[in-house]
Amino acid sequence: MAQHPLDIETVSDAYVYLLGRSIVIRQEHTDIAEPAVDYNVIKYNPVGSAEFVNPNLDVAYLEAWIAVDDKTPVLLEIPEIGDRYYTAQICNEWGDVIVNINERNFPSNPSGKFAFVAPGSKAKVPADAVRIELHSRKAKMLARVELKTNTEEAIALQKQFKLRALGEPVIEPATPIPEFGNKELLGVEIFDYAEPVLNSALDISPIAARMQARVHDIALQAKDKQHRDKLDTMIRTQVVPNFLQYAVTKSGVFKNNWLGTLGTGNYGSDYWMRSSANLVGLWANTNDEVIYFVATKDAEGQPLNGSNDYVLEFPAASRPDAVVDGYWSVILVDVPDYRVVPNSLNRFNLNSYSGLKFEPDGSLRILVAKKPNAKVPESNWLPSADGKGFSLTLRTYVPKDIVKRGDWFPPSLTKVAQ
Repeated sequence: MAQHPLDIETVSDAYVYLLGRSIVIRQEHTDIAEPAVDYNVIKYNPVGSAEFVNPNLDVAYLEAWIAVDDKTPVLLEIPEIGDRYYTAQICNEWGDVIVNINERNFPSNPSGKFAFVAPGSKAKVPADAVRIELHSRKAKMLARVELKTNTEEAIALQKQFKLRALGEPVIEPATPIPEFGNKELLGVEIFDYAEPVLNSALDISPIAARMQARVHDIALQAKDKQHRDKLDTMIRTQVVPNFLQYAVTKSGVFKNNWLGTLGTGNYGSDYWMRSSANLVGLWANTNDEVIYFVATKDAEGQPLNGSNDYVLEFPAASRPDAVVDGYWSVILVDVPDYRVVPNSLNRFNLNSYSGLKFEPDGSLRILVAKKPNAKVPESNWLPSADGKGFSLTLRTYVPKDIVKRGDWFPPSLTKVAQ
C-alpha cells in the first residue's frame, strides 16, 4: 500500500529528485548520438567557438564519457601543462563531482596516467597510474586548458590528453527515457521510468534510499488512473513552475542582483540544488575550481537591455583579479537564447588577459553598451545589441576564500547616460 500522500511537497520532492538523474541520461543520449562520439573516446571541442550556449571562450575544452566494468579500467593520460590553469573534472551519473585532476589536488602526480575503475573493482591497473574508483560504471569527463595569450599552445596541450579502455568493457546503453526540453519538462510520465532510471546508477547522496523509496511509491500510485490525472495536473501547473522558479532564483546566493553559484559540484543531501544545477548548467564544478556569477538585472532590478548603457565598477581592492588564484572572465550573451552578440570587434568577453585599463585609483570600470562611451576606455567596452535583452556571466577560476565564503560579489550594474 502507498505510504506517501500526493501533496505538493511530497510530489515536488520526488519529481525534482528523479529529474536530476533524468537530465544526465538525456545528455548521455545527446552526446553519444553525435557523429564520431563514443564511450572512452575524447571529443576535442573547437577552441574559441561561439556556437555553444553561454560559451566559455577562455579555455580549450575536451570531454568524454568514461565507461568501465569490473574487469576493465579506462586510462587517462594528462600531459605536463605548465604555467596555466587546467583541470580534468570527473562527474558521476547524477551530476556530482567525483574528482578534479590537476596540480592542486594531485601535487605529486599533476600529469601522467590515471586509471578509472568500477566501484569495488579489483582490476589491475598500470603500476605508474593513479587509481581512481568511480561511483558507478560510467562517468563524464570535462577537461579544460586555459588559453592565456597563446591559443596554439593550449590547443597542442588539449590534443595531448589521451583516453583508452584497457580491454573491452561491457557497456550498457543509455537508459531509455522520453525526450524532453528545458522549457517542456516531463509530466507524470517521468514516474513511468522511475525503476530503470534509479537502477541505472548509484546515487551517493546520504538520503538516496529515502528519496528513492518515495519515488517508487509515487510511481506506483501514478499507475492508477484517478491518481495519475491528479499527479499530472499538479506536476504541470505547480511542481514544474515552482521548480523552474527555484532553479533560476533560489539555487544560489543573490547579492547586488547577481546569482552566485555557491555550493555546486558536491551536493550531499541537497538534491534540489543538484537538479537545478543539472538543468541550468549541467556538470557544474566545485567551488574550489570555479564560481559563476550571473546577472540579468541592473542595480534598480530592471532587466538588462542593450538600449541602455551600464557600468560595472570594481574598487581597486575588490577587482576580480584580486580574488582569484587562477583567472577571471566576463561574457555577454543574449536572452533567452544565451548566444554571444555579434559586434564589429568580435569581442564577446573580457578576461584577465584583455589588457584592461584601470582608473588612477586602481579601480576597474567596464562599460556594457551598444557602442563605446568616452567616459570608459574602449579596451574596457563589452558590446551589447541595441534593444535586446542580455545576461552577463562572470567566472572566477580557483577563487580565493573571500569568494567561496560568499563575501565577495560583483557590484551591481549601474545605468549611465549615453
